[in-house]
Amino acid sequence: MNSALTKYKFAGFGGQGVLFIGKVMAQAGMLSKQQVTWFPAYGPEMRGGTANCSVVISTKRIGSPTVGKPDIAIVMNEASYHKFVDSVVPGGTLYVNSSMVPELRSREDIRFVRVPVNEIAHEIGEAKVANIVMLGAMQAITPSVADDMLEKALMELAGKKPELAELNARALNAGKEFAKNL
Repeated sequence: MNSALTKYKFAGFGGQGVLFIGKVMAQAGMLSKQQVTWFPAYGPEMRGGTANCSVVISTKRIGSPTVGKPDIAIVMNEASYHKFVDSVVPGGTLYVNSSMVPELRSREDIRFVRVPVNEIAHEIGEAKVANIVMLGAMQAITPSVADDMLEKALMELAGKKPELAELNARALNAGKEFAKNL
C-alpha cells in the first residue's frame, strides 16, 4: 500500500452508517490537509438496500474519486462481503462485521479483521454506533489519519450535543480497544 495514497471502500445495508463513516474519513483527511474524495453509491431502496462509498485520501492530486481496488474495505453485511472481497488489493485489509457475516475466507493474500461490532455497540448501549465501533477498529490497525483528526471529524459531523459526542467517543474507543487485542 502506497502511504501517499490510500483507497477505501465502505459497504453495507442502507441505515448501517457506511456513507457516514466514509464522510468522517474524508473529513479527517481534509483536516489533515490531504487531498480527499468521497463518492457514494446506493440502491433505490435506501434504508435496508445496499449502500457503499469510496474514499481516497492522498498527499498528492487524486485522479478519480471511484475506487475499484481498495487498499482497505469495511463490509457490514454478508452481501457486501461477497460483492467486495475480491476487489481488495493483495496485501490490503478487509474489515468484516462478524455479527452479520459468517466466517468466510476466500483469499489468502489479504488480511481479514473480524469485529463483532453489533455486540460491542449493544454493550455500549446504542446499536446505531456499530459503524463507529468499526471505524475505531480500522483506525487502530490501519490508520491513515491522526487519531485527533479522526476524532475531530467525527465530532464535527455527528453533531455537538454532549450526549452524542460522548457516545461516539465511547464507540470509537471501544473499536480501538477491541482491535488492540487481535
